Amino acid sequence: MPGSIIYVFLVCQLCVVLFIALHDWIPLGRLNNMAGIRAADTPGRLFFVTVISTLPYAIGFAASAYYAFSRFPMWLMWLLWISYVAGVYGMLRAWWVPYLLVRDPVRAARYQSRFAQTHAFLPTRNGIRPDTLHVCFHAVFLLALVLLGVLTFSRDSSATG
Repeated sequence: MPGSIIYVFLVCQLCVVLFIALHDWIPLGRLNNMAGIRAADTPGRLFFVTVISTLPYAIGFAASAYYAFSRFPMWLMWLLWISYVAGVYGMLRAWWVPYLLVRDPVRAARYQSRFAQTHAFLPTRNGIRPDTLHVCFHAVFLLALVLLGVLTFSRDSSATG
């Protein structure tokens, strides 16, 4: 595998895992709103959602690190593609479609509570204002997906076995 691409891919994967696992649990100043998070979800539900959401990306990252300098087995490529495409679908459904296209008053009210006082640089649309932390996460997530595509489809890549 091209060395620099695999390193950047692994860093992106690590960022994805750390974000999903920690962003609702560790105070990050104006980048998250711990009181809003606790008001929106019980600790038990939050724990369950965090574990279920983190698991496929953590497995994908660990396996990618293990196979980084050899061929990625086909099961890993499938896991990565399914996880990252499903993640993009989730981002679109949870953030960008309601923000840009379709009003969702229930989601907007939940987000206004959950993300109140968090830093954002985008304007409010349809009652939703994507916060800076999520926008950065989405950018890293999309970069990981693009790099996965490069690793999968480059002619000289040994990403798959």
